[in-house]
Parts: sequence; C-alpha cells; structure tokens
Amino acid sequence: MKHEKNIKDNLRISTSDDIELGTYLEIAKSHTLKGTSPEIDSKNQTIVIFDFGSQYSRLIARRIRELNTFCEIINFDSDPSIMKEQNVIGFIFSGGPNSVYDKNAPLAPNWVYASNKPILGICYGMQILAHQLGGKVVPGQKKEYGHTVIHKNKSSKILAGIADDVTVWMSHGDRIESKPIGFETIAFSDNSPNAIISDENKMYYGIQFHPEVVHTPNGTKILENFIFKICNSRGSWTSKNFVSQTVKNIKQRIGNDKVICALSGGVDSTVTAALIHKAIGDNLTCIFVDNGLMRKGEVERIRDVFTKDIGAKVIFYDGKKRFLKSLKNIIDPEEKRKIIGAEFINIFEEVAEEIGTVDYLAQGTLYPDVIESTSNETGQAHKIKTHHNVGGLPEKMKLRLIEPLRYLFKDEVRLAGIELGLSKQNVYRQPFPGPGLAIRIIGEITEKKLEILRDSDWIIVNEIKSAGLYEKVWQSFAVLTNTQTVGVMGDKRTYQYVVAIRSVDSQDAMTADWSKLPYDLLGKISNRIVNEVNDVNRVVYDITSKPPGTIEWE
Repeated sequence: MKHEKNIKDNLRISTSDDIELGTYLEIAKSHTLKGTSPEIDSKNQTIVIFDFGSQYSRLIARRIRELNTFCEIINFDSDPSIMKEQNVIGFIFSGGPNSVYDKNAPLAPNWVYASNKPILGICYGMQILAHQLGGKVVPGQKKEYGHTVIHKNKSSKILAGIADDVTVWMSHGDRIESKPIGFETIAFSDNSPNAIISDENKMYYGIQFHPEVVHTPNGTKILENFIFKICNSRGSWTSKNFVSQTVKNIKQRIGNDKVICALSGGVDSTVTAALIHKAIGDNLTCIFVDNGLMRKGEVERIRDVFTKDIGAKVIFYDGKKRFLKSLKNIIDPEEKRKIIGAEFINIFEEVAEEIGTVDYLAQGTLYPDVIESTSNETGQAHKIKTHHNVGGLPEKMKLRLIEPLRYLFKDEVRLAGIELGLSKQNVYRQPFPGPGLAIRIIGEITEKKLEILRDSDWIIVNEIKSAGLYEKVWQSFAVLTNTQTVGVMGDKRTYQYVVAIRSVDSQDAMTADWSKLPYDLLGKISNRIVNEVNDVNRVVYDITSKPPGTIEWE
C-alpha cells in the first residue's frame, strides 16, 4: 500500500468525542463550502433559538430538547434559509450582555416578525422584542440579579398551571418602561413593572427572567407552555423516532453508494457507524487509524466492539510512526489539532482510493463540536478552540460528508446508541478527545511521554472503576505536565515528571465542576502512579471548574 502524501493544513477529520464547550460562545454560521456542507435530511418541527451572546443559549437548547422538541441555535443576523430547511414552529430570543441602545447592539432580523410564528423573548431577548415593536426600554432604577418573586396579574397561556406568586432568577440592568401596542403586562416584580408581557393575538411573549436555569423552579413549565400550548409541538423528537427516521433518510440519500466511516472508538463514532450500517449494510467500510495517541488496550477494545456488536467491515491502519513524525517538536495544542486532522484526512482519502469507488465520509460530529469550533463573524463571542473534526474545511474534498449526529447533544447520542442495541459499557464510555493523548501531554510529544501517560491514565481509570465511580463522574483522566520536580525515592534524589489527575462532574460539558473524589481514593491513585510508573515522582489533583478552565488540559 502506498501511504505517502503531503500533509494539508486545516483539513477536516472524521469523528470526535471531544465535546468541550465554551460557556461564553456565540453560534457561528454554518459552513457553506461547496460540496462539503452537511445536508439536512428531513424537516423537523423546530424551535429556532436566536443567540445574542448569552451564556445560557446552550442551556435553553437543552431544555427544549428535554421536552422532546427539536431546536437549533443560530446567529441573530442569520438569513431565513432555516425556514425552508426545517418546519419552524416558533422562535426564542436569548439573553445577552448588551443594551438595546448600545452602538451596534444585536437585534432580531425583520424576517422573524414577518414569519407570523410565536416568539418568546428571554431577558435581553424580551427587551429586543419590546424595542423593535415600539416599546421603551430604560436603565433600571436598580439592577436585578438573583432570586426575585414575580406576581401574576393576568392569565396567559405562558403561565398556565403557574401559581400567582413565584420565585424566578433575574439577571438584568435595563427594564421595559412602556409596552408596545397590543401587549399586556402578565406579571411584575418589585423592580420590574413588566416582568412578563404578551401579545396573545400575535403569540409574542417576553419574560425578564431566565426560565432555563434551575434557579427558576417553574422555568421548565413556562418553556413547556410555550412549546406545547403556543407553538403546538407534537413532542416527537425521541431517540426511537430519531433512529428510525435517520436510518430511512440515510437509505434514501446514499442508495447504493459506498461510505467510509472513521472510528475513534468513542460513542459518537460508534453510534454513527451503527446507524449507517443499519441503513446500508456492507456498503459501509469503517476505518480505525491507530495514531499512537490512544489509551492502553484501546485498539483491542475497538476491534472487539465492531466485530461483535456492530458486525461492520473494519480496516485497521497503523499510523503510529506517521503521526509521531508529524508532531515532532510541536508544542502548541492548536497546531497539534490541525496536524492530526490533516494526517487523518490524508489517510482516509488514501484508504478510500485503495478500497475503490467511495462516495461518502461519515463523521460523528456533534452539535457542540459545531458550536465551539466556529467563530462568530458578528464579534459577539469568542472561539475557544478548534475541534479537529470541524476546525476547517478544504475548498475541494474528494469525499462528500454525511454527519447523522450533527444536530445532537451527547446524551441524545447515548440514547440513540441504546436504541440501536449497543452495550451500556460502550454507550456510557467517558468522553475521550479525538486528538487523543496528544492534548493531554503538555509540550512536545514523544514515545516515552506517551507511555508514561498511558500507564498513569490506566491506573486512574481502573481505580475509579473499582471505587464504583466511573459512571458517576463525567470524565476522569491523567495529564502529563511539562514540569519536573525534585523528589526522594529510596533515599535518592529524583527529578521527574508531575502527573495531574483531572476528574469533573457535568451534565452536558457546557459547565463542569471538579469531582469531590474521596481522599483515600486519590491517595491510592497517587501511590500507585509514583510506584508503578517510571519517571513520575509527584501527583497533583486539578480542582478547577469550567469556567474558568476547560475540561481538557491544553
């Protein structure tokens, strides 16, 4: 086999389980490069969330999905193409850090109001609604942050089943002084005379607080009222329906064409492969690239999963030397990601040529990958980092992309995996970054460092499993720092590496807190690492939450 090609910069690689999210991100516009942008296979009943720079936009989406209703987050200045792509049944305006009177303050596009669809404005989104429809927004006499009691003074669909006096979570400075024509005040607080306003005829609703956060006890009920009583959602977005509809769509789209699917071994790529194999059978060929950056025993586990659980054809490619050579002397994590992505795409195209006629490359890209990897051209938020699978698209690519999980969050992927009959062991495997151990080694990557990290990581995972905590924590792993410290072993001076333990609790990776692992467990892990792993004499525990940190170390 020939595997000699130049590395291309900024290419897109297949599947990733790295679902790191930034809390303060803006959703970027979808990639539209010819021949590469993923197709939307079917029209779903959809709630469209306009993001105005809120830290809670992703949380709004989570709440809507939990109500079995599909939703998408788009930029506030997006064009109306989504109206053709999906069956839009309503809009939600997110909060944001701006005032409607700020220079270049983000506002909603006119086509939203012309659509005659229901609108729910949240916090800044409510102020946008009032401002654009002729109301008056002014600075509040005092800012309103934290728990506040609102008082209902008029019935409304949005408050169906809600008590007259309820606690909500406020976070705003401006307030609505006068309502647009046609609006009525539904509820008020001591500081906000218009805490909830509505135009029942047009089905426009504005709420000054945040129903999406847990600090608003009745928030889910309010969102439920909007989704079902006002937007008339069928609540049909379920894992069972997703699997059956996606398999049907894949069959229709691909027909008798050939597909290759790159495997990472994680739940994203596993579910992707299972969906496509269910749809097209032997027309799918999976490719697992051993890049030398995997955890201990990973190759053997993947071989077992895909031969027994899925029954798909798998090509195993040994790329260890190739990747290590490309990563030599590379320190910057962003550069590591791009090099790894370039190498992967080269290998996939090479293998595809040797297989014969191949039309599609399947990826396990998730919605959070898309969110974090793309930067907002409006400048309302920052790109945190590049995901190797969505970090950049080539102008021309030989293979067309198919991404059946592109609009799913992680827990939705897991539910789909269970529906497909995959084992819980594989479905609930902790996330592992697509670039592998490369981003858990601080500084240059060498074979020696990889062995140190593999052995340390193996100990951490096994001890956490033995303690019965593996499925209770979101993610737990070892990091090999670039720091060496003085130690004493056997009365001799040592100067060896520091290994960091990272374990976090999270529901969706949008935020995370460090896991409160038992001291005796941490002590056992530390003792084993310094005694069993060569070249390590110190172990530390990372107690940084996200934000301000990220889940991964890089």
